[in-house]
Amino acid sequence: MTTTDAPAPTRRIARVALDVHLPHLDRFFDYAVPEAMADAAVVGARVRARFAGRTVDGFIVELPDDSAVERLSPLSRVVSSEPVLDAHQIALIRAVADHCAGAFADVMRLAVPPRHAATEAAEQHPWPAPEPSYVPSGALEDAPGGPRFLEALRRGGRLRAHWQVPPRFFTDRDGADDWRRGFVQACVAALDAHRGVLVLVPDVHDVRRMRDALTACLGDGCVAELHSESGPAARYRTYLAASRGRARVMVGTRGACYAPLHDLGLICLWDDGDDLFAEPRAPYPHARDVAALRAAAEPCALLYASYARSCEIERWVESGWLVPLASPAATTRRVCAVVRVAADSDEELRRDPMASAVRIPRRAFETIRAGLASGPVLVQVPRSGYLAALACADCRAPVRCRGCNGPVRADRLPDGGRRLSCRWCGRTMTSWQCPRCGSARLRAPLVGSRRTAEELGRAFPGVVLVDSSGQTVRESVGETPALVVATPGAEPVARAGYAAAVLLDGSLMLGRADLRAAEEALRRWLSAVALVRPAAEGGSV
Repeated sequence: MTTTDAPAPTRRIARVALDVHLPHLDRFFDYAVPEAMADAAVVGARVRARFAGRTVDGFIVELPDDSAVERLSPLSRVVSSEPVLDAHQIALIRAVADHCAGAFADVMRLAVPPRHAATEAAEQHPWPAPEPSYVPSGALEDAPGGPRFLEALRRGGRLRAHWQVPPRFFTDRDGADDWRRGFVQACVAALDAHRGVLVLVPDVHDVRRMRDALTACLGDGCVAELHSESGPAARYRTYLAASRGRARVMVGTRGACYAPLHDLGLICLWDDGDDLFAEPRAPYPHARDVAALRAAAEPCALLYASYARSCEIERWVESGWLVPLASPAATTRRVCAVVRVAADSDEELRRDPMASAVRIPRRAFETIRAGLASGPVLVQVPRSGYLAALACADCRAPVRCRGCNGPVRADRLPDGGRRLSCRWCGRTMTSWQCPRCGSARLRAPLVGSRRTAEELGRAFPGVVLVDSSGQTVRESVGETPALVVATPGAEPVARAGYAAAVLLDGSLMLGRADLRAAEEALRRWLSAVALVRPAAEGGSV
């Protein structure tokens, strides 16, 4: 009688990405999966494991058949069997970490939101499927190469393009301007190919406006939002809807670029030059670069759009990695407002010799006066506050704090007085005397938005003044004549467009201590031009 030995049981192995941020430990570790955890230990599950004498969190990234390590420590616990990381995300996180010279754990923390157990266990409500009811006209369809790009999306193509949007004011029946209408067109084209869509915008305000534009076309409840202001539960619920394949259209801020959308067909990103796309935490990835890495790794199309090209976009266009979708300069000039520079010619200086020296030259006052006859006028000021910096009126020495030597500013008090305070330490100064010449007289080389509004109010009595800066940002203004003083990025939208705009203190924006000062100034100026009516309707900047 012969006997045969029973086959040895096959050991179950889990390859885990641990939440360990040390650069020299930036790799995956193998652990044995106990029999009791075999069903729950799936790729993407949250686990806990012993490492260096303590228990740390992690995610299962692979279930290999074998390991180079003979004796493996067992997993301590499977926290959740919900797969919140898929293979595409794992590859993207690794690529971003390598691109930014960071650790996998650092990017993993940015990509996956914290777990919300109650939301994970709750019954998920049905998620409506997007059903396009109409497609807006114009916008991307009018751009050179735009129709071919949309047709390629309908066929499931993987084109990469940058759409340079003409800075013109236009709103349709749903209040969407050119770039949002173009993104809706691209999203509908990708959905026609039965692919998912991801739209990235700089801030929550843009998320809501983009969501409204998509909802008007695709139906209520089908557009997912992913941003930090939605709260832990709502954010995790949206993330789960994407990872479970229920959400097909998502709009979000920079963190949404890692969202686990199934069968992703298109990534749209608006205004990559906005510094809100730059992650302030290590390893500091930029959403523009993450989107590019994701489009290169996954079979999906990529569409950047902005009024002005950033240096990175220009480099990709020149190298051929991005296809440019830009109208000729003559066409752009025809559809946007007329732009004039004060004191830009000998004739202007002859008519107004002080135009190159004063802060608000005569041409600017004439533009404001003419614009107020037909609607609101936008005045863009680089700095908020009252008097952003102070100097001695006699010797021009800057006013510094006695305690920390920081710059001093003046704030307007309700009773009409001024309060001097340090911009660094916040110390209040009751009196000041120049240590160089002994003078007590002050001048303001940098004027903020509140002081500008005060000066314009005296120049145009009886006109409504609106200050949109700092903590008091307005979203929109009406069609009646008004003077709107705003800082860059805080300009409210006029329902019928601004009749005119004046961009003050251009030398300050160009003279910032930043290598990108000129690029950023152009981006902010074109964003303001896009809020003004076209030249055919009398718009002037």
